[in-house]
Amino acid sequence: MELTTKELVKQGRDYVMIVLGLVCYCFGFSAFILPEQVVTGGVIGLASLFHYAWGWNVAVVNYTINILLLVVAFRTVGRQFVVRTIFGATLASLLLYIMVPLFQEQIVQQQPFMSIIIGATLCGLGLGITFTHNGSSGGTDIVAAVAAKYSNVSFGRMMLYCDICIIGSSYFLFHGLDKIVYGLVFMIVNSLVADMVINNNRQAVQFMIFSHEWEAIANAVQRETHRGCTLLEGMGWYTKHEVKVLLLLCRKYEAAHIHRIVKSIDPAAFVSQTNTSAVYGEGFDQMKVRLKKHKENEPSTERKKV
Repeated sequence: MELTTKELVKQGRDYVMIVLGLVCYCFGFSAFILPEQVVTGGVIGLASLFHYAWGWNVAVVNYTINILLLVVAFRTVGRQFVVRTIFGATLASLLLYIMVPLFQEQIVQQQPFMSIIIGATLCGLGLGITFTHNGSSGGTDIVAAVAAKYSNVSFGRMMLYCDICIIGSSYFLFHGLDKIVYGLVFMIVNSLVADMVINNNRQAVQFMIFSHEWEAIANAVQRETHRGCTLLEGMGWYTKHEVKVLLLLCRKYEAAHIHRIVKSIDPAAFVSQTNTSAVYGEGFDQMKVRLKKHKENEPSTERKKV
């Protein structure tokens, strides 16, 4: 019962953060991007093209395209992806439906580049928060997921191809390169901010601690930070003496606490600290990859060997 309660609390927190992320994203797009008539990437960029050309409602077009893509890709992307994307696409379209009429004019007058930077930053922040908590806004994520499964093109590269095609098509509507440049600037800033949010949340630190007080340090780390240590056997080549080395992984925000623990026990300890982009396993992130299912009639690897 305790595990179930914790899981419900965790999922509830994720959905709250997904809502906050999508609110940030939709506000940035509605208040700073759409009034400047700039076409961005993704399905929302495609929906804005229809809006600029024929005045169609961005929220309705965005939701319709997302649902059609999900219907086509249902068996390919899996049930969990579909449920997650329906929630994100529904909420994003609802927020767009409410926010777009509120911002008919530019907030930053006669400063389109500044508006694009602010809007892209807000959108990237919102997407980063959403993706960090296992959310999805739909759009070209669906196309990229399908393409990545049936071709050698990576998920990120396929999304890039789709976004560039949508942004480039704005030339046929506005007949100017400035809109394309603004769209590309949005894409770059949006991606950088989203990556920064995602990577900072997952970034970890690896410590290698050389100290004669290794046992006291390991006990203090486990007691105060609830992080485990791995004890390695080594030998100092200069002294030719055997040494004990503590290998420790922790979150980036916990690094200062580790430094304080080591310094309070052994100020003369030799400490090496390196950044790692991600750590997977107990106490950190889980590897979120799907394993290929083997067909029942497919011969095993051992049978194929001669």
